[in-house]
Amino acid sequence: MEVKEEVEFKLEKEDNMKNLILESPLPDCVKSEPCWLGIDEAGRGPVLGPMVYGICFSPISMKEKFGEMGFADSKTLTEDQRESIFDKINEANDMIGWMVEVLSPTFISTSMLRRTKYNLNALSHDCAIRLVALAIERGANIAEVYVDTVGDPTKYQEKLKGIFPSIDITVAKKADSLYPIVSAASICAKVTRDKAVKKWKFQEEINTEDLQYGSGYPADPNTKSFLANNMDYVFGFPQFVRFSWSTAAIILEKDAAPVKWEDDDEDENADKSNMALTSFFYIIYIQVLNRNDTIKLFIQISTTGTITIKVYSLSVVYLDNITVYR
Repeated sequence: MEVKEEVEFKLEKEDNMKNLILESPLPDCVKSEPCWLGIDEAGRGPVLGPMVYGICFSPISMKEKFGEMGFADSKTLTEDQRESIFDKINEANDMIGWMVEVLSPTFISTSMLRRTKYNLNALSHDCAIRLVALAIERGANIAEVYVDTVGDPTKYQEKLKGIFPSIDITVAKKADSLYPIVSAASICAKVTRDKAVKKWKFQEEINTEDLQYGSGYPADPNTKSFLANNMDYVFGFPQFVRFSWSTAAIILEKDAAPVKWEDDDEDENADKSNMALTSFFYIIYIQVLNRNDTIKLFIQISTTGTITIKVYSLSVVYLDNITVYR
């Protein structure tokens, strides 16, 4: 199986909730010769689909030959042009290696919405660091790293230099238009994201026939339509949607079941470290007389211990004996 087909196969078969690392075979020359490595991402802004980070690396001695391959920032190319250049990258597997990490929408949302915030910049930094470290672990002799900045370029460069002290680090704005190796990484990331979006396997019961969700950017009419037509009143959006984006949050706030979260300022003097672990767990028993029905529960637990349960049924159903044990 060729690399491109393997990418498509894995994107279609893997669990969409999990992050995924894809990579090319490692050329022998990158193990023995000093290499330059570029880092870029695709899909930072969309409300739909994954964000993909990519790296591309090749021997420094082949920079001139590398530059002749016609790399450019993926954002300036058509989809067909990106596919064509991605094919060239894989055909030049004797001198070019690449890796990408697909960060799932679920991972992005849970990271940004957890109590200890893990913002998109920190997430991006860690992903870039992880890919560089993985390339080195695989045996690539990385001597130079070029990366498009995320946040303050000086601080980002210092951070990378502290982790990889023996590598010459360059963090620059618009690095994807300045350094061909970053442009190549950009293309690997963008092509992978495009395929991930097209091959997306919905875990939810969604009619995908003639489904149009556009580019995933909030201003796209098809994206707006998808969000409006695929929101569950209780469970919100499919995993394809980044719940943490304001576009999605506003719709949920307006049209979904109301949810009251614990107020961070409430009872701030309480010693939460001494709360028993069992105080957070509840067992819910439901006796359903119509066994063929599908039941959805909306559970609201207040900080005072009051529990509200709303039961939603997909057909007429009789429920009895809803009991909550604390």
